[in-house]
Amino acid sequence: MLVFGLVVLGLALRGMSSEERVRFGKTILAGLRFIRNSITKPPSGGESFYAALKARTKWAFVTPSIVGAYAVVFLLLVIGSGDLSDPRTLVDGGGNIGVRTTNGEWWRLFTAMFVHDGLLHLIAAIAGIAQVGLLVERLVGRLAFAVVYVASGVLVGIWHLNLHPVSVHAGAAGATFGVYGLLLASLLLGVAQRSTLTVPVPVLKGLWPGATLFVAYNMLTDGMVSDAMQAGLVVGFIGGLLIAVRVISDKPPVRRVLAVSAATAAIVVVLAAPLRGLSDVSSEVARFAATEERTSRSYDQAVDRFKRGRASAQELATIADAILSELQALHAGLGSLDNVPPEHLPMLNKASEYLASRQASWRLRAEGLRAGRPQTLQQADAAEQLAKAALASAVEYTQR
Repeated sequence: MLVFGLVVLGLALRGMSSEERVRFGKTILAGLRFIRNSITKPPSGGESFYAALKARTKWAFVTPSIVGAYAVVFLLLVIGSGDLSDPRTLVDGGGNIGVRTTNGEWWRLFTAMFVHDGLLHLIAAIAGIAQVGLLVERLVGRLAFAVVYVASGVLVGIWHLNLHPVSVHAGAAGATFGVYGLLLASLLLGVAQRSTLTVPVPVLKGLWPGATLFVAYNMLTDGMVSDAMQAGLVVGFIGGLLIAVRVISDKPPVRRVLAVSAATAAIVVVLAAPLRGLSDVSSEVARFAATEERTSRSYDQAVDRFKRGRASAQELATIADAILSELQALHAGLGSLDNVPPEHLPMLNKASEYLASRQASWRLRAEGLRAGRPQTLQQADAAEQLAKAALASAVEYTQR
């Protein structure tokens, strides 16, 4: 869509006269200035507040860094070889999924906050954090802001793993709602601590366009009250109450921020412990499918040699025995899997059914070849068909 839009724009510019191009350029510049002013220009009635805010924290570095990280990661995903609509692309880009995260890739709880699955998702994320983030970061300080942002995103990621362990989670909704919770806590604390840093109503009104776009997008994609909205707001609000007790009069002290960080880390460890080592049945099914293709091809090649008189029935039986031994080892490995996500249980059952039927087919084939019994070979063919049907069903589960 991005390339298509650029091509259409190029064709449109090519068809314009030089005067029309100048007018078009001025219109674009005016639009960009309007967007810049709507973000940076203090609303009427908020001049004294913004002056006090800038005196407290002259420069906000964390929010621009977050927005920049969103854009860079999205650009890398776009220019990569994967399709953004494919969950595997999001996983390769750092998305959060239980069977990878809980098996030593806990860093995905952090990186998933910067992965977005489409341009509209990216725009909504930037709109949601840009203005609110700049305000809150200057109000509570860079360290406190960063701690609440990361803590909210990580805890929402853990919550997602508990609810949906095999689906891909990507995006900054939980972290951004955490910032909104921090803002709400700061507003409530400011009611009893009136000063020039109490957020005035005109300033709050100036935040509504970006926040509305962000909230509306999340409601349309994740439901009226999503997990990220609930968990993020709660974490941000509680964290804000703990960190920003006297935020109107003083920035939160580093010691208090670090204490909340330590408490958050402890909560993450407690919530993550039961999830450790989730079994990925889908990767086992992929291995079974590859083994089936390889062993069937090998046996078919041996059958061709047999038909040309270059191999004996005993040699075919030996090959069948070797394949049977390989499948028995795979079956033992499948039986040793524990902590299987509930969503993978149907896939596990189909995989077990495949292995049982396929082992029976190779056992019958070896017996029939050695004894020269066509009826036993027919039974082997029937068991093979059952096995392949079960494998097809298991593979279908992995693609849902």
